[in-house]
Amino acid sequence: MTAAARLACAAALAAAACPSPSGGAPSPVPSDAPQVVLESGGQSHSVTVEVADDDRKREMGLMFRRKLDPDRGMLFVFPEEDEHTFWMRNTLIPLDMIFIDGRNRVAGVVSRAAPLSLEPRSAGRSRFVLEVAGGWAEERGVKAGDLVRFRNLIMPAGQ
Repeated sequence: MTAAARLACAAALAAAACPSPSGGAPSPVPSDAPQVVLESGGQSHSVTVEVADDDRKREMGLMFRRKLDPDRGMLFVFPEEDEHTFWMRNTLIPLDMIFIDGRNRVAGVVSRAAPLSLEPRSAGRSRFVLEVAGGWAEERGVKAGDLVRFRNLIMPAGQ
């Protein structure tokens, strides 16, 4: 795989597995990759994320993806805490949506949102929303009030 192809793969599919140069297993996650860490039930659960921090990226989200590897996801970053609503238009896989408030606490979870639905989804006021594969949050016991930490993320001014 050429350097340009690796860069394109990383930019377009950071939340999904990019093929290794040999075409085998996914490439290892770089140590400086953006991550969200949820503290739930006395355990830490880390997700390597693609960051959607502008209108274009937030609008595209995880649309058209055919798979999302375990412990990969997308973090939506909003300029301010508000009641952010999501739908699953053109999203082909079920997702969990973990709404995170401005104090870095889980505000609520939408579990296993159905693909291709236009039903509006929200779970309280949030500043961030983490999307992961459907069932991920339940399998790890993620619930409202859990603490969230961010690694290797550059937040906009005022964060």
